[in-house]
Amino acid sequence: GAYDSFAQKALRVLALAYREVSRTEEYTAENVEKDLVFLGLVGMMDPPRPEVEEAVKKCQQAGIRIIMITGDYGLTAEAIARKIGIVHGKSRIITGQELDNLSEKDLKKVLKGRNILFARVAPEHKMRIVAALQDLGEIVAVTGDGVNDAPALKKADIGVAMGVAGTDVAKEAAEMILLDDNFATIVNAIEEGRAVYDNIKKFVTYIFASNIPEIVPYLVFVLSGGAVPLPLTVLQILAVDLGTDLLPALALGTEAPEPGVMQRPPRSKKDRLLNPRLLLRAYGFLGMIEATACMSGYFFAYWRAGWQIGQRLIAHGPIYEKARTMCLAGVVTTQIGNGYACRTEKESIFRVGFFSNRLYLWGIVSELILINIFVYTPFFQRIFGHQPLGLIDWAYLFLWTPIIFFAEEARKAFVRRRTRSKMRR
Repeated sequence: GAYDSFAQKALRVLALAYREVSRTEEYTAENVEKDLVFLGLVGMMDPPRPEVEEAVKKCQQAGIRIIMITGDYGLTAEAIARKIGIVHGKSRIITGQELDNLSEKDLKKVLKGRNILFARVAPEHKMRIVAALQDLGEIVAVTGDGVNDAPALKKADIGVAMGVAGTDVAKEAAEMILLDDNFATIVNAIEEGRAVYDNIKKFVTYIFASNIPEIVPYLVFVLSGGAVPLPLTVLQILAVDLGTDLLPALALGTEAPEPGVMQRPPRSKKDRLLNPRLLLRAYGFLGMIEATACMSGYFFAYWRAGWQIGQRLIAHGPIYEKARTMCLAGVVTTQIGNGYACRTEKESIFRVGFFSNRLYLWGIVSELILINIFVYTPFFQRIFGHQPLGLIDWAYLFLWTPIIFFAEEARKAFVRRRTRSKMRR
């Protein structure tokens, strides 16, 4: 009837009625709320915020499922859900009364379906739905503002309370409080959270990659039985880890969300930060290119001094010191290219922009200043045993900067093509 017609327009409906009461009657619910004369229905619109529809679309693209659980009338809830894009096509409305008649097995079966919404539910129903979703292996975030929402907020993996309209009880039970009571803020927080996680991986990859050119020189020294004098000393390794690498690594932690970060599904709970893919990329790919550059720079210094393959390498004096300096400087020059490579995991830097992370640019400036201080100032030359490098030496080392960068760009392009071909299938 008229009530359903109003509800289908996303209106909340109130029925108005009256009854004349004498002054001698006791004003109790039992006495007053009877023999009422019906006046009509009033529909009230509580429209969703304009940005909610776009936020819901972002969630769906990101593989995040939204389930509406409300105390409103079913048709009203469905109309609002359709308006903001939570449900499409044929939907199923489950009331609190129907939920009481569902077994746990049937409820889980229902929750596996799509276009489901719950209406006229009580607080215990909300709690039951959250528990069933968790049993299915889902990570559940619940929003709420009232005292009755507190159990579900506490049960959820992430309870989100309203900061403006929310009660103190709801805020105490929640892990997160929305200061603006805006659903779109939750979606923005998810995007920022994904970016933070990605940036930690970038930081780790950048640092781990430099470990290989620090380890390989020692392995070459040991495996050659000393025939190849130690290309990198402990002090030089500390100069990289605590000096030149510090600011660029921190700058990678400030990267903006990568394009497409909200177009990929949520990662599995079993996925670890230090997974085989990250270690293989850092150690087996980027790190090996850096190690090749550093060792080639080491031998390049001997070659320029007249050394030829088959001759014994000098283990002391200016030539050896210059070779060690080349090895250290090679770590720095390749780390510049590695830092750009690590700024994205799949997207091309040409799309993100070379100069979009200004803090990383300052990081590059800082490591170049430090390596020049280590190489050219007499104080540090005595500490590290360095010799000054010439333009030809720097030119050779900087040839490796674009090599590692474009090698990683080629790998990313291959990954993107393979991902697109899988999606088309």
